[in-house]
Amino acid sequence: MRIVSISDADDPRLAPYVSIRERDLTGRSDGRFIVEGKVTLATLLERSLFEIESIFIGQSRLEPLSDILALLPQDVPVYVAPQNVMDEVAGFPIHRGVLACARKGEPLALDALLEAETLLVLNGISNHDNVGAAFRNAAAFGAGGVLLDEQSCDPLYRKSIRVSAGAALWLPFVRDGQGKDHIGRLQNAGFDVWAMTPRATAAELHQLKPSAKTAILLGSEGPGLEDALIDRCRPVRIAMASGFDSINVATAGAIALAHCHTCSVTGSA
Repeated sequence: MRIVSISDADDPRLAPYVSIRERDLTGRSDGRFIVEGKVTLATLLERSLFEIESIFIGQSRLEPLSDILALLPQDVPVYVAPQNVMDEVAGFPIHRGVLACARKGEPLALDALLEAETLLVLNGISNHDNVGAAFRNAAAFGAGGVLLDEQSCDPLYRKSIRVSAGAALWLPFVRDGQGKDHIGRLQNAGFDVWAMTPRATAAELHQLKPSAKTAILLGSEGPGLEDALIDRCRPVRIAMASGFDSINVATAGAIALAHCHTCSVTGSA
C-alpha cells in the first residue's frame, strides 16, 4: 500500500475531500464522486465499475481495514490523518473514518441495458435515499440495470451509494434523457413496460406474469407518474388495504421486482 501521512487539513492532495457535504449538494463538475464507509469501500475495490483515485482514512482505521486495503492497486494513495484533521477537511464529523474518491468515467449508453430481462426505470425520483434504496432492491431481485431520467438524483451521490449498500457502484445504470423517450426505446427493444400506479383500473400486480423482458417504471413520491407516461405503458397496481393506496416508491419497486424474480424462478404468475 502507498500510505501517505497527512497532518495539515490544507494539504492540496486532499482537495477532492474538502467540504464534501456542500459539494454533494451543489454537484461536482470534475467527474469525481465520494464513497463513505467500510462496506461501500470494499465494494468499490472488489466489484466496482469505476476507477478509484485515492482513499482518505482516520489513523485508527488503518489496521482494521488492512485486508480491504490490500486489494488496492499500488499506485493508489491511502491518505491517513488524525480524526480531527479528517473532520476539518470534510467539514463535519466523519464517524466512520473512511472515505474514498473515484471517477465516473464515460457514462453507459442505453443500449448497454437493453439485453437485460428485467430493468428498473426511475422517473423524477429526487430523493437520494429513495434512489439508493431502489438500487439496493434492483440488485437484490436480479434486475439487469437501472434507467433514470435526468430529473432523478445521481446514484453516485455519497448518501445514495451508502443506502444502496454499494449496489450503485456495480449495477449498470444510465441517467439521461426523458421518461417519454425511455419508454419508446424500451418498447422498441421488446420490453413490456409496467407503469406502477394506484389507478383502480390498473392490472393487479399479483395477477400478472412478467414478459420475457419487463421494465418496471416508477414515478416520484407524491404526484407519481404523469398520465401521459402511464397511458403509453401497461398500468399496474399493488393491491392494498381499503382506504390506502400509497407506499414508498422504493418499496413499490421492491414488491414489483420481487414478483418478477419469483415468477422467473418458479415459472408461474
